[in-house]
Amino acid sequence: MFPIFADACYWIAILHERDAQHEMALLLQSELRRRHKITTEMVLVEVLNFFGEFGAGGRQLAVQLVRDLTVDDTVDVIEQTSLQFWRAVDFYNARPDQEWGLVDCASFQIMAERNIREALTNDHHFTQAGFTILMQ
Repeated sequence: MFPIFADACYWIAILHERDAQHEMALLLQSELRRRHKITTEMVLVEVLNFFGEFGAGGRQLAVQLVRDLTVDDTVDVIEQTSLQFWRAVDFYNARPDQEWGLVDCASFQIMAERNIREALTNDHHFTQAGFTILMQ
């Protein structure tokens, strides 16, 4: 079974009970619990930044998620490297017609390198890049 990419909106929806995708994320989490997930440090930075606006409790919740993911046998957290960063910058720069952010560009490259076709996200940018989004 192929791994699946987990984007920031998935992790945010798991933690944030008022998120519009919360129930969908929990359902997918249950259905895909055995499926190997790939995420990145860049994605987790987005999660941490999001919860930073919720005060100490939100920060603690997000930090605990990040710590848990790094020891979860079903999740690989791809470390940020300088090479990966600059490749994403070049990819971002080469597509001025798109509204894709840098983290998305890095995610797309990792997905392509690892032959990952599905993403736990509702971000339509993944669809534009040719991937299947599962949070619809």
